[in-house]
Amino acid sequence: MALVPCSSFNLRGLLSLPPLHKSLRRPKLKAIVLGASMSEDGQSRTCKKQDATKKKKAARTTYLFAAVASSTLIGGLSIGAACYRFVWQMQEKGSSELPALEILGTVSLALGAAVGMEFWARWAHKALWHSCLWSMHKSHHVPRQGPFELNDVFAIVNAVPAIALMSYGFSHEGLLPGLCFGAGLGITIFGMAYMFVHDGLVHQRFPVGPLADVPYFQKVAAAHQIHHANLFDGVPYGLFLGLKELEAVGGEVELEKLVSRRQLKK
Repeated sequence: MALVPCSSFNLRGLLSLPPLHKSLRRPKLKAIVLGASMSEDGQSRTCKKQDATKKKKAARTTYLFAAVASSTLIGGLSIGAACYRFVWQMQEKGSSELPALEILGTVSLALGAAVGMEFWARWAHKALWHSCLWSMHKSHHVPRQGPFELNDVFAIVNAVPAIALMSYGFSHEGLLPGLCFGAGLGITIFGMAYMFVHDGLVHQRFPVGPLADVPYFQKVAAAHQIHHANLFDGVPYGLFLGLKELEAVGGEVELEKLVSRRQLKK
């Protein structure tokens, strides 16, 4: 019986073996490629999330600066103009007595105009912004890109009559100019309050600090979220008196649920 050399036997055995090493290598290679792809996708999602967070933070900072700067400037000018107006009139008349009637009229109309603006804003919101001006107001109902939106133009529109009334009242003497000055001041007060509650508290375009802990404003914010959810045909259209609108359509239960959810998120 002839003996086969070991080297020859091993060579034939190796040649006759199927290429299992390739079939084993392919799944490993696929797993490595798949793992690398998943890792790249994860890193890409993380980068996109970080970029979105940075953009949102930058937008909030920009709007916060604009809100504080404009409020400080307008508020300071309004108070200074009111004080200077009465002092100037006293000097013109050569009297040390304050024009009590005019001051009363100015303050009364300022408060009245601030309250009246809520009713005007509610009517305009429903009859104009959600109707013929929807092309502009729509920017407020879709995700915002950047710190500003087209809907912000409405704030500028409301500022025009306020500036006109205050300018006329400041440059003229008498009860009627005083009433005009008060009306412009009331519109300004409402605009500043609306900006901090609506833009800051409700839509979180900038931080509002302890304002978010006031129970009434928490309900106001929840009520406006219901408007955006369109649960009751867009009601409420008002902001500060939106709670009354919800009561009229039976939305108290939904309001309390939303307030509770907002509190749990803190």
